[in-house]
Amino acid sequence: METKTRIDFISLLLYLFIACIGIASVYSATSEQGAFTLLEGRSGRQLMWYGVSVFLAIVIFLLNSEFFEVFSWYFYIGLMLLLVAVLFVGAEIAGSRSWLKIGSFSLQPAEFAKYGTAFAIAAFLSHIDVSLSKRKDLLTAGAIIGIPAVLIILQGDAGSALVFSSFILVLYREGLTPLVLVLGLTAILIFVLTMVIGTGILAGIVLAILGVFLSFTYTNKKIILPSIIAAVACIAFSFSVQYIFSEVLQEHQQKRIQVTLNLLEDPQGAGYNVNQAKIAIGSGGFNGKGFLKGSHTKGDFIPEQTTDFIFCTIGEEGGWLWSAGTILLFTLLILRLYWLAHRAKKKYKRVFIFSVASIIFFHLTVNIGMTIGLMPVIGIPLPLISYGGSSILAFSLLIFTALRFDASRDEDLQSVFS
Repeated sequence: METKTRIDFISLLLYLFIACIGIASVYSATSEQGAFTLLEGRSGRQLMWYGVSVFLAIVIFLLNSEFFEVFSWYFYIGLMLLLVAVLFVGAEIAGSRSWLKIGSFSLQPAEFAKYGTAFAIAAFLSHIDVSLSKRKDLLTAGAIIGIPAVLIILQGDAGSALVFSSFILVLYREGLTPLVLVLGLTAILIFVLTMVIGTGILAGIVLAILGVFLSFTYTNKKIILPSIIAAVACIAFSFSVQYIFSEVLQEHQQKRIQVTLNLLEDPQGAGYNVNQAKIAIGSGGFNGKGFLKGSHTKGDFIPEQTTDFIFCTIGEEGGWLWSAGTILLFTLLILRLYWLAHRAKKKYKRVFIFSVASIIFFHLTVNIGMTIGLMPVIGIPLPLISYGGSSILAFSLLIFTALRFDASRDEDLQSVFS
């Protein structure tokens, strides 16, 4: 059977469109801060990193797709060693020790750890005897995802560590019981309710619900004990929330959560970024103020304007139209990646591509959510748009590797019938 290597040009075009929006946004956000031409300042460096990404894409497509499958665990272990190295020799930037200095450049291994973890989880789940219904396999998958997350937390970068929770979607897609997702959402709900109404009131509500539930189901003795255990677990977790909040989270993280839940008014402190971001986006209206005409952007009111809060530039200068258009492009890219995963002939490649889609989905949701005040500010970039070499390279590697895997699907089909 003759095989063909075909690049999915729809995904490639979506990548290029988003990249252009990113370069334009960074240029606009810095044009009055010394970068007067596209090739200067941060926009110039952003272009350079995209140039490096194109070179890496060429290398990826020249390699046999089986190369990645063979070396998956080596990628993962190597990147974990980099995360460990950062703890000892890393440079501290913006309050976290998560950077390696290489001459005049800084490298953030946490960004590339997602790439290695996607390889490892794909390699593990693709084993024929692995099933997430087995406790041992589920714990192993959890360890693969948890190790980089813990190492990144030790660096003081809780936001980047949270990104690894996106792999739960991958596990769910590959057979994880929905109960785990339900438990996760329940834990988030209890955390929020505890912060808003307090442990005592929440415990009373849980006990009242338990009493009403048991009054209607008391004849079914099989569910009485599980119901009581579930209620006790909810109350116990609620009591632990205050400890987690006060002893585990850092002060700036505590204030960000309180501001998000409207428990603290701090427009000049913890809530300053979000407050200014909402002003900038709101001032854009429907059509926006026009490219390079964002007064809030040009006024340098928003910290991290080119990185975590780059979406403000899009919202102010492009208004609702460009904001919605940008989100639409990301949505189409995520759906396209999901389709590529769906048509993959090998489980290994399906899991990897779906991991890429899940990571982008998580970044998109959280970054825009924190920019408009729906989520706490945890400091993660908007994929392919936020300024940063490590982020650009990591997302480019993820996407181009996914496209390489899809391009070799005819080879996989041939191996099935050979």
